[in-house]
Amino acid sequence: MSENLEKTNIIEAGKSKSNDSEQGLEDAVEGSNEALQKKKSGSPSTQRVQRPHSSPPRFVTVEELLETAKGVTNMALAHEIVVNGDFQIKPVELPEDSLEKKVKEIVHKAFWDCLSVQLSEDPPTYDHAIKLLGEIKETLFSFLLPGHTRLRNQITEVLDLELIKQEAENGALDISKLVEFIIGMMGTLCAPARDEEVKKLKALFRITQPLMFLAIFSVLDLMKVDMANFAVSSIRPHLMQQSVEYERKKFQELLEKQPNSLDFVTQWLGEAADDLMNQTYKNALPAGGGAAGSGDSPMPSPVAVQNYAYLKLLKWDHLQQPFPETVLMDQARFQELQLQLEHLTVLGAVLLVTFSMAASGVSSQATFAEKLKMIVKILLTDMHLPSFHLKDALTTIGEKVCLEVSSCLSLCGFTPFTTDKEIVLKGQIQAVASPDNPVRRIMDSRILTFLETYLASGHEKALPTIPGGLGPVHKELEEVAIKFVRLVNYNKMVFSPYYDAVLSKILVRS
Repeated sequence: MSENLEKTNIIEAGKSKSNDSEQGLEDAVEGSNEALQKKKSGSPSTQRVQRPHSSPPRFVTVEELLETAKGVTNMALAHEIVVNGDFQIKPVELPEDSLEKKVKEIVHKAFWDCLSVQLSEDPPTYDHAIKLLGEIKETLFSFLLPGHTRLRNQITEVLDLELIKQEAENGALDISKLVEFIIGMMGTLCAPARDEEVKKLKALFRITQPLMFLAIFSVLDLMKVDMANFAVSSIRPHLMQQSVEYERKKFQELLEKQPNSLDFVTQWLGEAADDLMNQTYKNALPAGGGAAGSGDSPMPSPVAVQNYAYLKLLKWDHLQQPFPETVLMDQARFQELQLQLEHLTVLGAVLLVTFSMAASGVSSQATFAEKLKMIVKILLTDMHLPSFHLKDALTTIGEKVCLEVSSCLSLCGFTPFTTDKEIVLKGQIQAVASPDNPVRRIMDSRILTFLETYLASGHEKALPTIPGGLGPVHKELEEVAIKFVRLVNYNKMVFSPYYDAVLSKILVRS
């Protein structure tokens, strides 16, 4: 019953991502034509004849449908494994009141009750127990690596089912001895994280045999999940190149069916190039204003444009702006990163104004700084829920922060906070609610600079130095940066030929 745990998890993981796969990509591109045409109105050369909303039906076989579904699921799952460094397979937990859960519980109870009855007979009947031993044997084999010859021979010798059956028929079977061997082998093969569970099995060794078998299978199920996750981490480097080629092939097929499937990418990269050139032009202006002495500003490199374009995705208006076609599968990921960075910006701004007003001896105390960060972080947890009001939350945060700072000043023997200082600090914290707040804008700018520097340095390089003011949130920022850069670099690997083709037309001097 437990042997297909990994497969079930992998299938479920694939299903959960299939909506972000090639069909979703095709639908999004198709459905967004009208929006693009509206944005391009007034530019006759870029107008397209709108395609009909439906096409003649094409009959397909069941096998074709199944193969297509499998390909979509596999692509989404491979993409998930490659871009999500934290991807893990987890045991399936059925809904509490579901029919499937009730049926499973009934079947399990019937099986274990039957086993209990058989083992309590005089003499005991071992039919069910031997079946369990056979399943345990195969499970132990599944944990072995090719070089585990000695362990394989031990398992084969001790769990010889034919010999066990003969011993059972002759009343010479010692189940306790077999269970002891199984637990010992589990201790040898399990991940370090399961050492505690195996120790508990050894402590329960003398309980009734049906419960002992049940406990063994519970731990074996956990070990199966561990083995599946080990396999995932092992295949990730090998899967990456295959996944890159597979996704590029699928996008090429889509592009051949819908030649306009790079319109939003072109617009996205074009805007990024314009922004960079405008920045370069402004920086090239003389201090007193006027025209730059060198004439035209230098063209940004294709890599710089791509990096800047991906940074723009962290400020995207997902309700108003069509998302670039090549990154549609990861739109939810970029949205999540965007929310995390907004949360970090507010958190960092609150901590910055607090520490700037507190005595230096207080702000340098790691324990106090971490405690204060945790308090503010918790109070901002629901920041992106519709029911959350940032102004109200910051009012509460201001009250709590002043209490904590006053308490710390008192304990450290510093001059206590005056009423005027408390009023000023609370006001500065409340002011962070505005996106135009100077401190918040500084934090936002420095976060983007850090991400841009890390992206430009290459994903194999060490993280760059954290900019000033971001020290209190450096751990959280580094975690987001690693996810962001991994996601961007993978997407570049898949779609670089298309980006190069688009930019070769954009980055041409007039």
